[in-house]
Amino acid sequence: MKTWKGKRQLAKLEDYEPVIGKERVAAIRELAVPLQGVVIQHINSTAVGGGVAEILKRLVPLMEDVGLVPRWDVLRGTDEFFSITKLFHNAFHGQPVEINECMFDTYREVSRQNFDLVDTTAGFVVLHDQQPLGLAGLRPGHPGDWLWYCHIDPVDVDLRLWDFLRGYAARCDGAVYHLPEYVKELGNRVYVMPPSIDPLSEKNRDVDEEERRTVLARLGVPGDLPLVVQVSRFDRLKDPVGVIRSFRMVRDQVPCRLVLAGGGAGDDPQGLQVLEEVRREAAGDPDIMVLELAPDADLEINVLQRSAAVIVQKSVREGFGLTVTEAMWKSRPVVATPVGGIRIQVLHEETGLAAAGDQSVAEAVVRILKNPGLAAAMGRAGHELVRRNFIIPVYLERWLGMLAAERSLICT
Repeated sequence: MKTWKGKRQLAKLEDYEPVIGKERVAAIRELAVPLQGVVIQHINSTAVGGGVAEILKRLVPLMEDVGLVPRWDVLRGTDEFFSITKLFHNAFHGQPVEINECMFDTYREVSRQNFDLVDTTAGFVVLHDQQPLGLAGLRPGHPGDWLWYCHIDPVDVDLRLWDFLRGYAARCDGAVYHLPEYVKELGNRVYVMPPSIDPLSEKNRDVDEEERRTVLARLGVPGDLPLVVQVSRFDRLKDPVGVIRSFRMVRDQVPCRLVLAGGGAGDDPQGLQVLEEVRREAAGDPDIMVLELAPDADLEINVLQRSAAVIVQKSVREGFGLTVTEAMWKSRPVVATPVGGIRIQVLHEETGLAAAGDQSVAEAVVRILKNPGLAAAMGRAGHELVRRNFIIPVYLERWLGMLAAERSLICT
C-alpha cells in the first residue's frame, strides 16, 4: 500500500515562523540545500493509528516542502503476521511471550512478499520499527543508504527475538533511537533522535471555547467535574485498568471524572481485547467514561486534552510517549510513570509529576487538583520544553542534519 508519493498537503515550513522564528526557518531551508532532489523512502506497518504513522503524516510533506523527494509506503501483511509482530513488540518491551520458529518463518515470508515495496532509486530507505526490518535483506546491492529507526524501547528485548532480528538491523548502514540508553551494538552508525508533534495539526492547534464546548457535548462529556484524562491506544503497556484503580483513590478525596480515550492501530490486533477489559473494569461507574475514538479523531483528542485538569500517562513501558508531548504542548499538568522517553519530558516538580504505582499516581493527581497554581506553573514549563525540543520543525532540522551527515559519509 503506497500512502504517499509526492503529493503535498498540510503545512509548509514558513507556517511555523510564529513558533520558531523566521531565522530558524531560513536555517532549516539552508540545511536542506545539499539534499535537493534526493529520494527518501519511509516504510512502516500502518497508515493510521500509533505514533509512527502520526509522525510520518506530518514529516513527509515538510520533507517535500524543503526539496527532498519523499515517499511513504506501508507494509502489506496478514492478520497472522500482525499478531506475530505485536508479540514481537511486546517482547521488545521485555514482556514474557512465547516465540517459535514458525513465527520467524512467517516473518521471513511476508518480508519477501513486500520486497517490491523498496524503491530501487531511493537515496535513503528508512525502516521504521521491527515490522518492516526484514526488508533489509535487500540492502546488499541497493545503491541507497539504509536506516533502521527503532521507535520503541529495546533495552530488555527478548534474546531469542533479538538474535533473529539483529542480523537484519546490522545490514542497515545506520540505526536511529529515541534515547542514548536504547542504543544496541550492531556495528553500524548510530543516531539519537527523539520524535515530535506538529503544533499546527488538528490534534494540537488552538481551540476556542465555543468549539471546545461543542466537541465535548458531541462526545457526551459533561463539564460539571474536573477531568482526569488518559489518551492512549488500548494496550496493556499503557495500563488503562491501573488508571481506573488510581482514579478511584483520587475520587475518594476530590470529586472528579475519568476519561479514558483512545483507539487502535492497524498493526495491533489486541486492541479490542484490551478495550473490553477496560469496559468491564469501568462497568457501572458513572464517573468513568471509556471512549473508543476513530483513527481520525484528532480534534476530539485535542479538546479532551485541553479540557483536562490533569493528564495521566500510566505506561508500563514507553518508547517516547507522544501523548505526554501533546498534553505538555497544551500547557496541561501531567502525571506520568517515569519510563522511556517520558523521563526526558516530565521533569519531576518542573514540567509535571513523575509517579509509579497506583497509590503514587493517585497522590500526584490529588496534589495537582488541589493546587491550581502548581498545575499552571508546570503547564507553562512543559509547553516551553516541548516548543524547544519536540515539535515538527525541530524534528525536521534533526532529520536534515542526520541525512546530510550520512550523505557526506557515502560520498567520501
